[in-house]
Amino acid sequence: MIFMTPADRALAESISKLNYCNPFLPERIEFEREALGERFVFSKPAWSRQANVPADGPNVPKLILQTEALCHTLLERLQHGARPAGDGEVELYEDSVYFLLFHKYQPQIHEAYRKMNRRGDKRPFVCYRGLERDAHRFLIEHWVRQPRFNTPHLFAGFYQIHRAFQYIFNAIIGDSQPIIRLRASIWQSIFTHDMRRFWRVLYNRMGEFPCLILGPSGSGKELVAQAIARSRYIPFDTQTLTFQDSVDHCFFPLNLAALSPTLIESELFGHRKGAFTGAIQNRTGWLEVCPLLGSVFLDEIGEIDGAIQVKLLRVLQVRSFQRLGDTQDIIFKGKIIAATNRDLAEETRNGRFREDLYYRLCSDLIDTPSLREQLNEPTGGGEDQTLYHLVLHIANQLIRDEAEAVALSKQTVDWISENLGPDYPWPGNVRELEQCVRNYTIRRHYTPLARSAPARREALSHDIETGALTADELLGVYCALTYARTGSYQETARRLQIDHRTVKSRIDDDLLARYFPQLSPEE
Repeated sequence: MIFMTPADRALAESISKLNYCNPFLPERIEFEREALGERFVFSKPAWSRQANVPADGPNVPKLILQTEALCHTLLERLQHGARPAGDGEVELYEDSVYFLLFHKYQPQIHEAYRKMNRRGDKRPFVCYRGLERDAHRFLIEHWVRQPRFNTPHLFAGFYQIHRAFQYIFNAIIGDSQPIIRLRASIWQSIFTHDMRRFWRVLYNRMGEFPCLILGPSGSGKELVAQAIARSRYIPFDTQTLTFQDSVDHCFFPLNLAALSPTLIESELFGHRKGAFTGAIQNRTGWLEVCPLLGSVFLDEIGEIDGAIQVKLLRVLQVRSFQRLGDTQDIIFKGKIIAATNRDLAEETRNGRFREDLYYRLCSDLIDTPSLREQLNEPTGGGEDQTLYHLVLHIANQLIRDEAEAVALSKQTVDWISENLGPDYPWPGNVRELEQCVRNYTIRRHYTPLARSAPARREALSHDIETGALTADELLGVYCALTYARTGSYQETARRLQIDHRTVKSRIDDDLLARYFPQLSPEE
């Protein structure tokens, strides 16, 4: 008796691809199309978090039903003596069963996780027993070999996938191309680009890979760090029906820019009594407190001085450290996640950041896009949609009333469009947008902070590098900038070695206001 028909195999191959693909990349859509054929419905190019919009697209329920029918058909053939033709069909059948079981038990996993978080205690995941029975029926009772993954590992994997998707989907808002790329990058940081290898050998070793998050202030670097930290693999205990650790006690953030070097060392490494003035008792640092499945988040790592860089390098190299004033080595068990808004390559060239530390940190790099980049590279709904969904998410958090949040969001976006315009650069990024929404909520007005010279130069540099300015606009900005500094058409013409009438005709006040709004002659 044949085990898989050509149609069965084609469907199983598509389901297998869906199992191991990055769900935040457009490839997922193509695999859905491949599996469903004419029944496929296109909704959006990737899973994008938009406030008040559900996560599941129209194709997921159809895929579940189709996979369920396939698994039951293949199980019935197994029961009647059919056997897979080679390892290829063995793995395709297993992957189909994994897909079915994940979607069957995902709602129960979510509910158990929600109750555990709400009550703040460690509660048993009794749904494991049902998964265990189903896994035995599909993968062991009539099967031809030991499944690739035992049931506790399978359940822990389902739990990790569910958490990772929820943390990424719910924390990273918007549907612009940069945000789609960011979600996909976070998923890859958690599971690597090859999920098959991850589930085989890397699931319990990701703590050995530091992660470095780069991006401007206010662009959500800590949200990215939290998503990675709270989505790590946690083994499941079949005796207690609980996971061996809690995601609520696995994230240890430290803002390095807010502390003096001595306090940074004390917070990170701990100290013995008498190690320095004011050390009146022993202190345990974050690196020692952090458990095996935990993550220490070092925000603004570009701010630390050379001595601490050397100590941190040792942690990354040999995973050990010493408390201040002590000589005993302590093993660091967790994962290091670092972030900075500085250009570490430039800092390294200038000798302010150790090159060897940078290369230890950059085994996994993530770039968070600025709000300006998000609004300049929309997907589908256009710039206003991207801005609207961000504002709506902020409004929902502020007032927690759906109808009022929608109304406030529309009013705020209209005000932004009328008063700040589509070219406003948002130097404070999402953090500034949040304050804009708060200001509008209270006063129906927002006054941007006068942009500093470095921020102005950054905006102009970005537009030059990305080719956002025409040659005429670039000349107009240069003429306007020089005129604003000299206050004289003649002097500007002399400096630029062009006719003063050309200077006068080229000056673009709108561009000057965009990049240098507070600049006056001889600033």
